[in-house]
Amino acid sequence: MKLLLRSTDPATLAFAQALLQGEGIDCFEMDVNMSILEGGIGIFPRRLMVREDDIDAARRTLRDNGIELDG
Repeated sequence: MKLLLRSTDPATLAFAQALLQGEGIDCFEMDVNMSILEGGIGIFPRRLMVREDDIDAARRTLRDNGIELDG
């Protein structure tokens, strides 16, 4: 699994997941439990992971739809 996106914004993560699912790219959201433990104040980012084979297509999909990526 490769890191695709790190964000504290649940709306951005949900939008990214929907875009990826629409393209047939499997993704997995990590650190969900940690963000629940923080009490919902949004200081711990969640990570969206994809398979290594899908990373280029996933990055292209998110960038084409206006989601900024770190790398």
